[in-house]
Amino acid sequence: MPAGPDDASDASAAYDAWSRRHGGVDPTTSAWVSGWVRLSHGIARPLAARGVSPDVVSAAGVLLTALVPLVCLLGDGWVMLGVPLVVASGLADGVDGALAALLGRSSAWGKLVDAVADRLGDLLLVLALLALGAPGWVCAAYAVGLLLHELLRAVAQAAGMVGPGAVTVGERPTRVVVGGMGVLLAGVEWAARALGVSVLPDLDAAALAGVVAVTGVVLTLVGLAQLAPAVRRALQ
Repeated sequence: MPAGPDDASDASAAYDAWSRRHGGVDPTTSAWVSGWVRLSHGIARPLAARGVSPDVVSAAGVLLTALVPLVCLLGDGWVMLGVPLVVASGLADGVDGALAALLGRSSAWGKLVDAVADRLGDLLLVLALLALGAPGWVCAAYAVGLLLHELLRAVAQAAGMVGPGAVTVGERPTRVVVGGMGVLLAGVEWAARALGVSVLPDLDAAALAGVVAVTGVVLTLVGLAQLAPAVRRALQ
């Protein structure tokens, strides 16, 4: 069914608001990003009508993410709860910014709260991989890499760079997907064992979490390789 004038206007406003928050990047160049923007704003509208604070949504996202390593530590069937928790926390990450735009509450403080919530969420997802049994040194490398990715961008922006510099493969959505994939694979491995099915007999939850953590490290390194030259060009 084709979108009506109001739907098109709402989508355009959502795209404009997202673009302003992300240094002028056009979300319509990616079907995945544009869909995410529409979904986030769709969820945010009823919250905006009730006057819910964006900071509350940011805090809720962190709390939801904090439960992920906990259920991973509990192991077995508890791990399956981690998947909806990762999805819900990921949605909160997009909804808080959309809510701020709808309420006209975009501020320096709100951006700070959002950034801190995002970094806490990133580290909690790395902690979830560690709780599943991924090697500590790989998780440490992943955590250092993603923090360096954001630190490089933040310092460059403080030095005068406008916008994100480059949208890399190591951005926040990728980290959510990596963490969620680790939890999902661990849950599938547990379910297979519970059903007596041998899918990957040589890979247990710890080995799968390790593979996912290594994938996160590789994507972060590629992201740094994309961001560093963009930063240099922007500051020359």
